[in-house]
Amino acid sequence: MIDRMVPLLALAAAAFCYVATETMPIGVLTLVAGDLGVPEPAVGLLVTGYAVVVAVVTIPLTYATRNVPRRRLMIILLGVLVLGNLISALAPGYWLLLGARLLTAPSQAIFWGVVAPVVAAMFDVSVRGRVNAVVFAGASLGPMLGVPAGTWLGQQFSWRAAFVALTVLALAAFGALVAGMPDVRVAATHAATGTRPDRRRYAIFVAVTTLAVAGLYTSFTYTEVFLLSATGFTAAALAPLLLVRGAADFAGVAAGGYASDRWQRGAVTGSAAILAVALLGMYVAAGSGPIVAVLLAATAFAIGALTPALQNRVLEVAPGSTDMASAGNSVAFNVGIAAGSLIGAAVFDGPGVRATALVGGLLALAGLVLFLAEPLLVRRTPAVVRR
Repeated sequence: MIDRMVPLLALAAAAFCYVATETMPIGVLTLVAGDLGVPEPAVGLLVTGYAVVVAVVTIPLTYATRNVPRRRLMIILLGVLVLGNLISALAPGYWLLLGARLLTAPSQAIFWGVVAPVVAAMFDVSVRGRVNAVVFAGASLGPMLGVPAGTWLGQQFSWRAAFVALTVLALAAFGALVAGMPDVRVAATHAATGTRPDRRRYAIFVAVTTLAVAGLYTSFTYTEVFLLSATGFTAAALAPLLLVRGAADFAGVAAGGYASDRWQRGAVTGSAAILAVALLGMYVAAGSGPIVAVLLAATAFAIGALTPALQNRVLEVAPGSTDMASAGNSVAFNVGIAAGSLIGAAVFDGPGVRATALVGGLLALAGLVLFLAEPLLVRRTPAVVRR
């Protein structure tokens, strides 16, 4: 058990680097826009384009790499991440920066397609939710530490300094994987297939993931602008606010991982409800700094708890291999990011940045309603369960 903690923590570090890379433009949005001479929505599309590539290539690339030894695969993926961040830091213009992110995105697609089954295979099924929560905790530290630190580095030096820091951190994670990652044979363990395969439940859970994440990113992509213009925070307050948000995300991952091993349905229902209420509350109370700060943290706690809870359910009901089921859920997550950031851009250009919280809350509420309706939907159209 103890010897497996080293590769588990190395994978958590890799998850941190990927999420920090994906979300970094959010924290330096205005700085990139000003330096490269592009409008703010164009910088928002650095997140959208990244997510679109991940969504499109996750399933085919996960399938194409199904026979690659997992240790070798993870090391290659982290090498691509290092290269992509280095090019981002040196990019002289917008299009090369976009290209560097599109280079990195396929490696993230494969990583999130295979990491959950790899981690599950290293431990007993009874702790599957908790060990996967360790990886997601690493991911939650990306917004918690990566984005606030990147925002501070950008303000003190340049947005490029944020990507230099990410390059160094990704290189450290790469070294940790080289030193400690074993060759895990998922097909020979309980993690190869779902414990209670059910195709219709799987489809519903993937749809819930899409709606919840789209709801979050409709608002979160333009959080910096929301806090500055709708709520009236100063630029100096951004990094502390994002740090508190990241801490709440981290706490949510821990809570969601623990709860999903004991109360699977309640873990999803509770976190989805908090997400919807918090986003809608941000719209209603946009002018109140203290209330918005609390609700911003609540959205982070909710998505942090929801991610491992839904992932655990996906692994439980996977209708085929868990690699492909996990890849499908990763696609749903990134479709949600892309859709949310696109919807957010449209709302930003239309009703304004405050309305991004309203639309995001309604999308999250739709995901909650769908999840609550799942027993009725499955009962009316029973799935063929593999025994």
